[in-house]
Amino acid sequence: MLFQSLSLLSARLGAARRQPAPRGHRPAEPSAPGTLQARFSPAPCPHYRPLSPPGWPGAPCQEGDRCQRCFHLLCVIPRALPDNHRLYKQKLEELTKLQDGISSSIARQKKRLKELSLSLKKCKAQATPEQEASIQETQSLIKERQNVFFEMEAYLPKKNGLYLSLVLGNVNVTLLSKQAKFAYKDEYEKFKLYLTIILLIVSFSCRFLLNSRVTDAVFNFLLVWYYCTLTIRESILINNGSKIKGWWVFHHYISTFLSGVMLTWPDGLMYQMFRNQFLSFSMYQSFVQFLQYYYQSGCLYRLRALGERHNMDLTVEGFQSWMWRGLTFLLPFLFFGQFWQLYNAITLFRMLQHPECKEWQVLMCGLPFSILFLGNFFTTLRVVHQKIQNKNQDTKEN
Repeated sequence: MLFQSLSLLSARLGAARRQPAPRGHRPAEPSAPGTLQARFSPAPCPHYRPLSPPGWPGAPCQEGDRCQRCFHLLCVIPRALPDNHRLYKQKLEELTKLQDGISSSIARQKKRLKELSLSLKKCKAQATPEQEASIQETQSLIKERQNVFFEMEAYLPKKNGLYLSLVLGNVNVTLLSKQAKFAYKDEYEKFKLYLTIILLIVSFSCRFLLNSRVTDAVFNFLLVWYYCTLTIRESILINNGSKIKGWWVFHHYISTFLSGVMLTWPDGLMYQMFRNQFLSFSMYQSFVQFLQYYYQSGCLYRLRALGERHNMDLTVEGFQSWMWRGLTFLLPFLFFGQFWQLYNAITLFRMLQHPECKEWQVLMCGLPFSILFLGNFFTTLRVVHQKIQNKNQDTKEN
């Protein structure tokens, strides 16, 4: 019976093959090798085998049929994919050559501008009033040209500085798109904000709730990690076009060293004498940094909208010239914190005269606090002095 059924089915299939095609039907022509259809036509999978219809002897289950079809689709690779990948690598090589060419051209132009600036300075000493006006105009044009080169270099790979080379090695950290630069800058600002809040909470807990050297060590370790991360991120942002004044970067290195010394300070009489004062100072410093972030971010947003500030400018822990309008109320908070740093240094130097003072950490903490006070105070004072002078000159001209 089974043999008769198979014979009948075979006869029907043979008749279907011999049935003529309908009128007007034309068989599909093979695609030319260069056409879009041929490029994206699926390549036959070597592992694909036509499945038997359900109900035949030895036919797989429906789940097996679905899995085999899915595997067949995974084996189908568009023929354009290898070509596109080859084109991608070719464009990368062209981009690298173009970057090198532009970088060398900018370096030559900057060298010539520097030589021209030196020549103009020499000529300015012996120039007439008319020549001085011409020289000053040329110097302003040179400065504008240097700013243009600075904007161009922000999108070109640069050699890492000493610090980034020691930490990351010879890795290109230049971000090539505006979106990537702004995203990294915003992430840096959020990192500062979140860690400032965390440091405020932890310092408050250590000062009033917990009295353990272990929790103090956790807090100091958090400070070391925070300042180390800040220095790395700021170096990357400088490579990507952010303008950060030298002192406001350098004082983070000093803060890293200070936090590391505090971390190694063993528990004892000298440590307990300075502990509460240091934790109170850390609380106040975190509070002022939170105020600065809150008001500086709003001020920077307004100035960027007016076109008066660069898009990659950052909030800082000090006072800069662009903060003069609207942020002068922060100056008393800043000066109070800076004189607190001086008070910490004086306290530590007095502790050196204590008969039981044997720890080297006392001196190594006093020196960084004194350096931080001098740098922060005189940098802020210089900015305020310059703004007052500029304001007086504008008043006289008007």
